[in-house]
Amino acid sequence: MVISTIRMTIPVAKHNDALRILRSIAVQSRDEQGGLVYSVYKDIEDDKVLMIQGNWKSEENMGQHIRSDEYRNLLLVLEMSLKQPEIRFDTISNSTGIETIEEIRSASDIG
Repeated sequence: MVISTIRMTIPVAKHNDALRILRSIAVQSRDEQGGLVYSVYKDIEDDKVLMIQGNWKSEENMGQHIRSDEYRNLLLVLEMSLKQPEIRFDTISNSTGIETIEEIRSASDIG
């Protein structure tokens, strides 16, 4: 799995335009092959910061998305950013859930 995260600082006056584009990308990306989750977030501590995050089954699926016309719209939003956007692509080979919490908590109860 690949998680793409883009954090950008958009002028508040351009938020409506940016959010409209980002929401459209998120909705369309959920229907793309290999797209698992695509979400848009606003930072509660800095009203200028927006973030978009996508989860993909594979690097190939993410690459198809990056080559899409819809992704070109994301690049236009990045041009609105007041400073260099933070862009990350994280490859995840293993993922767990609550079982990890239960395992760690129960191990600490033994000692």
